[in-house]
Amino acid sequence: MKHILKIPIVLLALILFLPACTDDFAELNTNPNEPTLVPPDVIFPFAMRRTVDRLHGHRTRLQRINLDGGMLWVQYLARNQYTNEGDTYDPDASMRNNNWEGFYVDGLINFQKVIDLSSDPESEYYNENMAAIGLISREFLYAMVTDIWGAIPYSESLQGAAGNLAPYYSSQEEVYTGVLENLRLATEMLDEAGPAIKGDILFNGDISRWKKFASSVRLKLANRQAAMSPGTSSQVFSEIMSNPTSFPVFESNDDYAVLHHEARLGENNNNAWHEVMVNDAREDWSISRTLINHMTDGQGNPTDPRITVYAEPALAGDMAGLYVGAENGLPEALASVYINTASRPGHAFLQETGPANLMTYSELLFVLAEAAMTGTYTGGLSAKEYLDMAVQASFDQYDLEMPEGYLDDLTPDLETIITEKWKALFGQGIEAWTEYRRTGYPILSDPSPEAIFANDGKVPTRLKYPESEYSLNRANVEAGTSMNGGPDDKLTSVWWAN
Repeated sequence: MKHILKIPIVLLALILFLPACTDDFAELNTNPNEPTLVPPDVIFPFAMRRTVDRLHGHRTRLQRINLDGGMLWVQYLARNQYTNEGDTYDPDASMRNNNWEGFYVDGLINFQKVIDLSSDPESEYYNENMAAIGLISREFLYAMVTDIWGAIPYSESLQGAAGNLAPYYSSQEEVYTGVLENLRLATEMLDEAGPAIKGDILFNGDISRWKKFASSVRLKLANRQAAMSPGTSSQVFSEIMSNPTSFPVFESNDDYAVLHHEARLGENNNNAWHEVMVNDAREDWSISRTLINHMTDGQGNPTDPRITVYAEPALAGDMAGLYVGAENGLPEALASVYINTASRPGHAFLQETGPANLMTYSELLFVLAEAAMTGTYTGGLSAKEYLDMAVQASFDQYDLEMPEGYLDDLTPDLETIITEKWKALFGQGIEAWTEYRRTGYPILSDPSPEAIFANDGKVPTRLKYPESEYSLNRANVEAGTSMNGGPDDKLTSVWWAN
């Protein structure tokens, strides 16, 4: 087990926040002078909920890195109010500060605590399966963080309790190397005959699904870095795809990674989109014209039935009852006309128990299609076969019938694969933003002449580091900026970018 503990003992798991997500905590901490150690099966669901909430939506303004970042930048959504909070490519500094802190403090520190408690043979909580799912979750989140910022604290991070409050930044290439290795090690640690896992709100203790998740994420990351590390990426594909017993991957829509939110037991358990758009009645988000153009006939009639899940018909205006898109990047006075005259996010995404996808089966198939097209993986089906399967899986995910002939004109080139992947990834704005930065696809609609974009009119390529890093860790954040190959701004490309 020592091989996974390259990142030593962590800061305390901010257990003061745990009562918000579990009733068990009150029973565990009955003496404030001698608090009982919080067990991994209580820490894990807290960390997973907070992580997913942040990646999916978030109920707090200036923390919605998906709704006010990725979902806008790839033109799934457009803001019709407060357009300067992301839609004009100039998100408030609080968004990058809050999310940096949230990813590390709520997510990474707590996943590390799960690993520490579960991997110690002397601990009452010793459970290698629990340690493995903590490791998979930690590495999945590290991959997301490095994709957003570039170089990040990784190999020396989470060492506050050991006295290291100014961690070294690892390059994105170094982070990918570590994540790919640790996901492999975690998969090998998982034992279906081993101890049961408690507190697993993602897969309900199903070891086989955790293995599939870890290996599917490895393939995604190997494909993402393939242009930069072709040999290593091909080796990852070969190892996983030639050994399905040891390294299984998603096989259907029944076993992909999705967190199904709970009914309203408290603000931290229900779907954040429901909390914001239904409970709080925020109407700030419309469906973007770009998505509507790809999925309708130009007159508001669906040509791709998935739009009936992604969006609701417009409530008012000349095209009421039809699917209508809003322009991105407009000044607020102009954007506000779309509040009722453009489509809003679909009911399926606004339910109290609505799903938050971490990685779907169709996404894996799109990865395999691209890998087959580029030659990163040559031992399976053709790129066209994987592409067709991926699109079919996306329709099946929503129990929809694919229009006749939809697949006929799809050629397995990069633009087609990524554009179809973009359609399938609705709701996963950060993932779609990453793919856009990596490939340049889909081709986004030309902006309205009345749009006013910051950032030289270009979709952000990364987020700037938070101001707190310059205050507390200046030398290392400046070294990290140098690793990224450009200034600390939203125009410097990350390692794997197109």
